[in-house]
Amino acid sequence: MGYVIATANMKGGVGKTTLTVNLAAALAKDFGKRVLVVDLDNQISATLSLVPPSDFAKIRREKRTLRYLINQAIQNADQPDARIQDFIRPYVGNTKDLNLLPGDLDLYDEFLVSQKLHEKAVQQQANTNFEGVWTELERVLVWSILEPVIDDFDFIILDCAPGYTLLTRSALACSNFYLLPARPEPLSLIGIQLLQRRLKQLKEVHQFDHEYVMELVGIAFTMSGGLLSGRYSKKVMQRVHSDFGEKKIFQTQIPLDVNVSKAVDSYLPVVISDPTCSGSKAFRKVAKEFMEKLTEILGSKAQKSKVDLVEME
Repeated sequence: MGYVIATANMKGGVGKTTLTVNLAAALAKDFGKRVLVVDLDNQISATLSLVPPSDFAKIRREKRTLRYLINQAIQNADQPDARIQDFIRPYVGNTKDLNLLPGDLDLYDEFLVSQKLHEKAVQQQANTNFEGVWTELERVLVWSILEPVIDDFDFIILDCAPGYTLLTRSALACSNFYLLPARPEPLSLIGIQLLQRRLKQLKEVHQFDHEYVMELVGIAFTMSGGLLSGRYSKKVMQRVHSDFGEKKIFQTQIPLDVNVSKAVDSYLPVVISDPTCSGSKAFRKVAKEFMEKLTEILGSKAQKSKVDLVEME
């Protein structure tokens, strides 16, 4: 079974998508992992980082974007017309084992969501309420789309939209782990704090009873150096280190590198288009740290499970 990883921050402009696509590419290229990138942001930056606009326009005309899977899930069709396997784009970025589930400019119909939730609440009036129906949709929406392919990949990385939309909440709710990209600036710190509060609320609402639910792998500082290398940025980083501890901070910082921006013009992650530039080297180091951190988390959890079992016996 693969692991679902959400990349999230309540604040935009922190390099979330760039981290997502380059981490995914490095995991596929350097570690031979089967990776699926899911674009849950209607800015479609992850999609356009991996496929040209002309290809995306064709995908959209063929109704092979995430939008159609989401609307199908909202309508809760017993026999779905669309299969997620038919929507996934393999071999993106000219990279074996790197796959994409393309996003859309309009990911779901808000009127349809309201209509279906109302209908379900009326049908179940005897034993539930609108809030309960909403909570259930939040919990299962993204998961119901991903479940058929969860065993086909080592990692499914969800590029979440900034803010706290329905899809972001549902993505976080179905994630085993999450990554938190941040810029070394005060507003980014606020985004981190807001996300932590939201995650706490989600866990309280849904009362998850299984392992590996929304656990932080680490915080990765992006776009460091240049104008962001002054006194305030150091204070922000010190505060994050103090709040989360050294183990939850990636030692590698992603530098400001014009080659990262240029890579977008070629519709390739920079780790593919320019593997020797400073940005590319940093992302590959982050991928190595990611594997190390995840291995440590899984190892410590397995050890704890053994201890708990012995104590029960």
